[in-house]
Amino acid sequence: MGKTVSFLYELARTANDIEKLASGDPKRIARRAKNKYIGRKLIKKVWKIPF
Repeated sequence: MGKTVSFLYELARTANDIEKLASGDPKRIARRAKNKYIGRKLIKKVWKIPF
């Protein structure tokens, strides 16, 4: 079940990326790229915090 859910979430993220690229709007594309970059950097820092 977990693999199926992970696959569906990944599919949704990919569909969102494709939708932004297909729109042709440079602002939407730039915002999507910026948010993905920030999200990845933020997650790396959060995972380093010991609990």
